[in-house]
Amino acid sequence: MAMNEQEWELRVQLAAAYRMVDHFGWSELIWTHNTVRVPGAEDHFLINPYGLRFDEVTASNLVKVDHEGNIVGDQEQEINPAGFVIHSAIHMARPDVRCVMHTHTTAGMAVAALEEGLLPISMYALGYFERIAYHDFEGPSLELGERERLAANLGQKNLLVMKTHGLLACGETVAQAFVRLFRLERACQVQLAAQATGAKLVIPPREVCELSARLSDDFLVSEGDKGYSRKPNPEFAAMMRLMDRKDPSYRL
Repeated sequence: MAMNEQEWELRVQLAAAYRMVDHFGWSELIWTHNTVRVPGAEDHFLINPYGLRFDEVTASNLVKVDHEGNIVGDQEQEINPAGFVIHSAIHMARPDVRCVMHTHTTAGMAVAALEEGLLPISMYALGYFERIAYHDFEGPSLELGERERLAANLGQKNLLVMKTHGLLACGETVAQAFVRLFRLERACQVQLAAQATGAKLVIPPREVCELSARLSDDFLVSEGDKGYSRKPNPEFAAMMRLMDRKDPSYRL
């Protein structure tokens, strides 16, 4: 399949992200999705083929679709309609977002079931203080009409807790979306562990929460001339090295 070098690199990064999700145990059979916008054709994005486990996703078998769900290229490929609705909603509404990642983890779904949502009780959660959006459950996300409401609830934020459903993270790059999702998942895990003790939870004063979030913004982004490293998102690069050591077939 003919494509430019930039698209191929995005395919490799997205395929690596699928393997990372599988590595951390965040996958759920063949369900949930990660997508990335294809440069040049801004109405096209890449998504996993319907029916494959995340450890089977490779750079070449990712499916290119447009905002209407039409497959661009190999017409023998299939996609999950529910995944298309969620991801296309964000790609259509947020041109600044190139990558969207969505999971149904135990910790993420548990926090999504709590009325109070994510609490500012850990360093990871404090980094996202008042930076998380919420979207009420409307069923299995098969209706195109949900796209407008989902996009409106996300607004200009980059993290979304989908009530009764799971977690979603956005990024200007695949690496950025992955790091944001990793830290959100960890925040959910810590919260559930703390709540399980039955002890009173410690929530810092609001000014501390606000300061933590503000100081964390560049640290969490780590792209371009921001962040704590001269290299963008070194966590993602480290995980790609691990995926290469475990099984480099995602690059094919």
